[in-house]
Amino acid sequence: MDLRVLADNARAIACYRRCGFREEGREREAALVDGTWRDDLVMGILAHEHTTQREDPDDVGAGAEQPWVTLAPHYERARGREDSLDRLVEWPPKEVLGDVTGRSVLDVGCGDGSKLVELVRAGARACVGVDVSGHFVGDGGEGGAAAPDPELVQCDLNELESIPGVAGRTFDRVLFLQSFGYATDPVRTLRTARSLLTDDGFVLLTRTHPIRYAVERTELNGTSLGEEYYSTERFSYATGWNDQVRLHKQPSTIADLLTVFSAAGLWVETAVEPQLSDDDRRRHPHKQRWMDTYLGILVFRLRPHPGR
Repeated sequence: MDLRVLADNARAIACYRRCGFREEGREREAALVDGTWRDDLVMGILAHEHTTQREDPDDVGAGAEQPWVTLAPHYERARGREDSLDRLVEWPPKEVLGDVTGRSVLDVGCGDGSKLVELVRAGARACVGVDVSGHFVGDGGEGGAAAPDPELVQCDLNELESIPGVAGRTFDRVLFLQSFGYATDPVRTLRTARSLLTDDGFVLLTRTHPIRYAVERTELNGTSLGEEYYSTERFSYATGWNDQVRLHKQPSTIADLLTVFSAAGLWVETAVEPQLSDDDRRRHPHKQRWMDTYLGILVFRLRPHPGR
């Protein structure tokens, strides 16, 4: 896989390098920008290079996005199951997202892009998806059919302001669907997302309920719920998608989330905790038992503070 980037776009080049791309060549005076001819860099990555990248489990300071290079196809297979909570509870959050007809959408941490494809089919336009994995529908990923419209870009969400296809544009909806936890500077990332909104746009952000991980750690460590909920120590765990890859988490409380939103100049217009429907409770009682113990997710619709 290869791409081209303006040779003087240092931030985008740094972003691609972090994703594993290497410089393979230069095309001189390839792009006319504001009346000036500029060089293009050709950057490429081989399939085995991006599928073998790993985060060192012992290096908790490493980039938290790296496990997804490996986990992405496993996650997409898991969410395709009939009893996947992602399908039953987390997506789509229609009561918060609203009608997307004619709306432009930026999906930050879009996975294989299939959710964005659904929005396009529902009438969204001028859509962009960003994900570190590069396992995109219609592009050798696990999703199957080709995407009808969205632009899907392999890049790190921590360089949102310089990602090709994003910089200089505005969107009616900016989505962080379980991806916000991988922002190395959450306030900066949300401020950037805020700057990308149209005048009446909003950010839709989902997070695993903070109590979930606290309950799991009490079971593992034999501690109390309060100890784990208010802990500030990072923790790691093996996922149910691929037990050979561990994810690292920085615990947070609900108050922590609200503080980050406010510092980024956003306020919570709506917050919901989606539940299984009555029909899904009957069809999948094991999932209801899981949610009764560990809870589910929080969905926030965030608007910019006026004047900030």
